[in-house]
Amino acid sequence: GRDIVRGPKVFLFDEPLSNLDAKLRVQMRAEIAKLHRRIKKTIIYVTHDQVEAMTLADRIVILEGGKIQQVGTPLDTYEHPRNRFVAGFIGSPSMNFLHCELIPGPALKGEGFLLDLPEVHHGAVKGREGNVTLGLRPNHFRIVSDKGDAKAALSAEVEVVEPMGSETILYARLGGTLMNIREESATTLAVGDPVSLVPLLEHAHLFDAETGEAIF
Repeated sequence: GRDIVRGPKVFLFDEPLSNLDAKLRVQMRAEIAKLHRRIKKTIIYVTHDQVEAMTLADRIVILEGGKIQQVGTPLDTYEHPRNRFVAGFIGSPSMNFLHCELIPGPALKGEGFLLDLPEVHHGAVKGREGNVTLGLRPNHFRIVSDKGDAKAALSAEVEVVEPMGSETILYARLGGTLMNIREESATTLAVGDPVSLVPLLEHAHLFDAETGEAIF
């Protein structure tokens, strides 16, 4: 309040909500957003909470080890991450990553699966082969029972079920990787159930396994 009265050109907020409980944190995010609109001044807001960054920012600067990884709008950093670090940081639950090999086809060969890439990605991988990392957000799967869909590409086993009311978060083991998947409704799946995960590859991201830089 004292700073607002002084009328500075720039405000610095250094993790102001970190010690608040979850409900109050949501309320205060809304208050800060309204304050920003009212005073019409630049606010530099430092946070480790990517939800705060996504909901409050006009532009996000994502740093790792003191180095800028990407600068952009919240939607741009979410939909077009420049590298694996940004992809894993932005989004809740976080993006799933699968180690695989890009082979002619083009296709992705991994632990117990072979996925043909849709035509929309053919240009980005033209002339490429070798180790890559496939990134899939939790909402970019279709989930069916193992017996329900012979075309399903990935077979997994449910380890954790988190009912959230309007949606359900599932954690399913695929080989050595624990995947998190968002269902937009309640589910009848239980711990130990087998499931087939049909990835929506048109929404997938692909990263160079060595550098972590985005291929698409």
